[in-house]
Amino acid sequence: MDAYSDPRSASPFSALRAVELGRRLFEQSWLEQWVGYTTAWVEPVADLGAGTVTALLPDTLLTVLSEGILSRFGGQEISATLLGHRLTGTLDVLKVRRRGAHFQTKAALRELRWDERPVEEVTVISHEVRLVPGMPTRVRAGRVDIEGTVGLDAVVDWLANRQHEWELSVTELGLVRAVHRRKRITAELDASVTDDVLKLQVRRATWSGLPVPRRWRTLSPIPMGELPRGARVRWAVRDGAQVRFRIELAPVSGSFDLAQIRSAIVAGTTLIVF
Repeated sequence: MDAYSDPRSASPFSALRAVELGRRLFEQSWLEQWVGYTTAWVEPVADLGAGTVTALLPDTLLTVLSEGILSRFGGQEISATLLGHRLTGTLDVLKVRRRGAHFQTKAALRELRWDERPVEEVTVISHEVRLVPGMPTRVRAGRVDIEGTVGLDAVVDWLANRQHEWELSVTELGLVRAVHRRKRITAELDASVTDDVLKLQVRRATWSGLPVPRRWRTLSPIPMGELPRGARVRWAVRDGAQVRFRIELAPVSGSFDLAQIRSAIVAGTTLIVF
């Protein structure tokens, strides 16, 4: 198969040839529906169904995926399974850029639910992306940066479900109120994270209703330890009733089924990324 290049440049494939190939590979109704979504990448997608994905260049595959997914789901709710986690949100941005020998991808979503946990907005940038066409297609990212905003209530609910000694809630001032279930200690806390180190500030504390002196409220920074999948919390800070954060992931690799993604784009169903 000839290489597929920028659709704006001259191509050895005519539009008529692309349509004829599609007619042979798919039902007419499917082709008409597909052309209704986008015509810029009819031919590469048709070749996916013909079992010739190994002939596609990585540039072509990434262009096909990004343009197809964005044209189908841009500004709409999208569902995906990523590393075994269920995601649902509104897709606003999906871009692919070449950076030397590798690629960089950027995706921005809002009103996201990650395994039913709400995240107001998130931007994911994958660096040093390598794509190896095949059955299935393999992908590797040298580093993944995740920046986003989550409501403080959601963070507190998540923390409360992970421990049982403290009862946690959010005050009117946006601080975390912690009440120990057995030791009659109440504290109002603020927190931030820098390079995997948690810093807690005790703004107010009482024991059996008596104020705790300031000198006893100073806490040493707490290393967060090793996080799953080599993740690092670069920073996380409270901004009113929200928490803004940045997380870095170690190299991530996996694979995905192009035929499944093609079908998901056409039908508007769940995308299984890897």
